[in-house]
Parts: sequence; C-alpha cells; structure tokens
Amino acid sequence: MKSWIQNRRVGFVPTMGFLHEGHLALVRRAKKENDAVVVSIFVNPTQFGPKEDFGKYPRNLKKDLAFLKKERVDAVFVPSVSDLYPDGVKATVKAGPLSKPLEGKFRPGHFDGVCTVVAKLFDVVRPSRAYFGQKDFQQCLVIKEMVDRLKLPVKIVVCPTVREKDGLALSSRNVYLSPQERTMAPVLHQTLLQAKKDLHAGENPRNVEKTAATVLTLMGFKVQYFSIADAETLAPIVNAALKKKVNGKRRPVVIAAAAYFGKTRLIDNVLFRA
Repeated sequence: MKSWIQNRRVGFVPTMGFLHEGHLALVRRAKKENDAVVVSIFVNPTQFGPKEDFGKYPRNLKKDLAFLKKERVDAVFVPSVSDLYPDGVKATVKAGPLSKPLEGKFRPGHFDGVCTVVAKLFDVVRPSRAYFGQKDFQQCLVIKEMVDRLKLPVKIVVCPTVREKDGLALSSRNVYLSPQERTMAPVLHQTLLQAKKDLHAGENPRNVEKTAATVLTLMGFKVQYFSIADAETLAPIVNAALKKKVNGKRRPVVIAAAAYFGKTRLIDNVLFRA
C-alpha cells in the first residue's frame, strides 16, 4: 500500500464496519479533499472491555463492501487481528490525559486500545488526512493529542454528527434497540439541546447537569454521565468560565452524555460556543 499511495494525498476513514450514512458522509468528505480514499474495516479487540460487546458487535462485510463500491473508494483495507497484532492482542500506545474523564471513567483502557489501533492503521495507510465523526467527540480529542505527541504527519478532520430525522445520532449499535426503544431513544439528543438552552438562559451548569440526568432517568435511561465541559480540555465548565473569551472568541463548550437505554449504550454530544 505504501508504494501505491506515494505522492498522492490520501484521505483515510477508519471504521469498525456495519456502515451507515454517518460513515459514508466521512467518505464523501474525504473524496472531496484528497486524491484517493482508503477505508478500513476492523473490529478492534483492544478497545473493548471484558464485559463489552466485541463478540456481538454487528458485522456485515458483504454489505459494507457494496456501500463502498457504490461510493467508488480507491481501496478498502480489511486486516485480520493477526495482521495488526502479530505479537498478540495488547494495547501498546497509551492515550493522554484527555482520555481520563467521561468515557475513561466507565471504559478503562478503551482509549489505549483506540490509540494503538489508529497508530497501527496510520502506519499502514500513511494518510494525509483522517476523518472521524463528532459523535465520538472525546475520541477525536484523544486521537488529535496522540498525533501531536507522536508527531504523526496526518491531519485529523472532525465531521458533524449525522442524525436520523428525529435527531438520533447514527450508530452501528442502534440496531440493538427494540422498536419501542428506538422510538424513545431521541430523547437523549433532545435533552442535550434543552441543556444548551438552559445554559444560554443563565442556569448554573451543575444544576443543568443534574436536571438533565434526572429527566433521562425518569424516561428510562441509565445515565453514566451528563457533562458540561470545556471542549478543548474536557474540564467541567462553571458559570464564570462561560463568560470568559478564549483568544478573543467565546469559549468552546461540549455537552456530552452516555446512557444505556435497555441493553444499548448510546453516546451523543452538542458542541457550541458559549
């Protein structure tokens, strides 16, 4: 692959397969900005915890390849576990401090696995740009930090979350939702939007978080976190910080949430300037 990409601007979309319109939006953005596009399909074992859904993670390679053929991507990389982990399955690239809050509290080691596989994929594909979705906002920050720390020659491009008409963020795991759960699942995004309105109305961020978590719990969600944080550091935002500008601009804020609905773990976020 290294000889094939020589002297070409390569856009790279790493995925775990079971593709949907969110992935395809990344592919289309990559096609606009590069000479060639490579998509990888690999369900990475090192980013799953012992009680998580690695074995049951949805897979449909035939359908994925049909989607990518229609999008006319230049190459699809489908490595085996032994291809990427010839010395055994273990995480060898440590994530930085941005991996500790939010997801890090509930999925220890997850971002070490993400950084390890992304670094391995970058080494094989040698992309100019790599494309990720905002739905995994913390992951994007962690990968950007890793790229800077390791001085990897790739630009990380974060693209807007693609949603269903009712606001539910597209995710391969949405297939786990029962029909009734699917009807109620958009409440997570609606609660994020209401929290943003409450902040703009001057309410205290900690009170907004508590109210949102209570609402979600009453609607049947098992909330792991609902956090209002600085979008660059993930530090909790306080009222005074909302009014301070950063480099002459309004402070970037992310409202991020993770919750189980039934047996399905949903994550989502809203990104804006205070």
